[in-house]
Amino acid sequence: MTSLTNTADAAIPELAGHQRRLLIAGGVGAAVSLAGLFFDVRQFLQSYLMAYMLCLGVTLGCLALGMVHQLSGGAWGVVIRRPIGAAARVLPVMTLLFLPIAFGMNRLYGWTNADLVAHDEALQHKHLYLNTPFFLVRAAVYFLVWNGLSYFLNAWSLEQDRTAEPRLARRMQRLSGGGLLAYGLTITFASFDWLMSLEPHWFSTIYGVLIVGGQGLSALAFLTAALVWLSRRPPLNRIVVPAHFHDLGNLMLAFVMLWAYFSFSQYLIIWSGNLPVEISWYLHRLQTGWRAVGLTLILFHFSAPFVVLLSRRAKREPDLLVKVAIGILIVRLIDLFWLIAPEFHQNGIFVSWLDVVLPLTLGSIWLACFIRQLRGRPLLPVHDPEFESALGRIIERGAPPRTAH
Repeated sequence: MTSLTNTADAAIPELAGHQRRLLIAGGVGAAVSLAGLFFDVRQFLQSYLMAYMLCLGVTLGCLALGMVHQLSGGAWGVVIRRPIGAAARVLPVMTLLFLPIAFGMNRLYGWTNADLVAHDEALQHKHLYLNTPFFLVRAAVYFLVWNGLSYFLNAWSLEQDRTAEPRLARRMQRLSGGGLLAYGLTITFASFDWLMSLEPHWFSTIYGVLIVGGQGLSALAFLTAALVWLSRRPPLNRIVVPAHFHDLGNLMLAFVMLWAYFSFSQYLIIWSGNLPVEISWYLHRLQTGWRAVGLTLILFHFSAPFVVLLSRRAKREPDLLVKVAIGILIVRLIDLFWLIAPEFHQNGIFVSWLDVVLPLTLGSIWLACFIRQLRGRPLLPVHDPEFESALGRIIERGAPPRTAH
């Protein structure tokens, strides 16, 4: 049991070196990206928004999955609970990283232009909601809710590690019940504010759940890749077995289908309605060079992972599963590119070097912060009341170490 209660920093000393290298990479990427800010502010902000929403999606997706596990239990969440908590604790950094979007919103959102609003009847009707002060107030509320949920869940989890107090588990379950509802509401309105309002004349009532599904998939893909890496190092190399990867593979498959269902439902409803205001969003993407991006999403965001994850063998093979997870994270970025970039490039598809550098930069910074948070706590919640029952069939007293591959 002693090895299980050691911090990740003590169990895996190499984490400190990885954190340092990622911070250096993030710093170099930030310096290079600043050059793009001076040359083309609008392109910088467009690329930054895309990269930011990917990192925020992993963070919030992990927070939501953590709350789901608090309510449902199960061995699938025990082995990834510490990475979930570490990802959620990056939220204060993501709050600070929202500032470039807040300061640059005049370059991103057309409804901030008073002259444009004055000559557009539709924007005038939406002005009570789409205005700068209310936009910033709503953003502050979103981050307050998300940071509050993360703070209390992680604080109680840390207290549980120290005291083994069983009542803390019930407290976290109660917060998670209301927290999931708060997450669903806040991320829905945040997606309307930060993404859908890029084209303020267009709207979709299913847009929020589409973003929620994407965030859940992003989080599962990241957690799967993290678990594969951790399972090859102590103490998880004695705990994680193929059944854990099988569970995560099943969850990824479910979220792949969920994302595809939401995406197709949005398309089908809008296309069958054939209303000029609504269908223009798709016409711009399907009758120009942006069609190639849409086809890429059909093939690699749904078809390919769906076929691979149907295989039981693929879901129990860590080396293959991590490739699927990394591929999903890449196509998640392409999906955000599909949602954001066409609003800024009306004449056809355009890919800027900032669309590559900024995701790598923010991703490096995010990973460095994640590792820093992961290092300070044990890799398993050994004092969780359900720990023994969830892993009892796997951990056998006196049994030799078992590996996940």
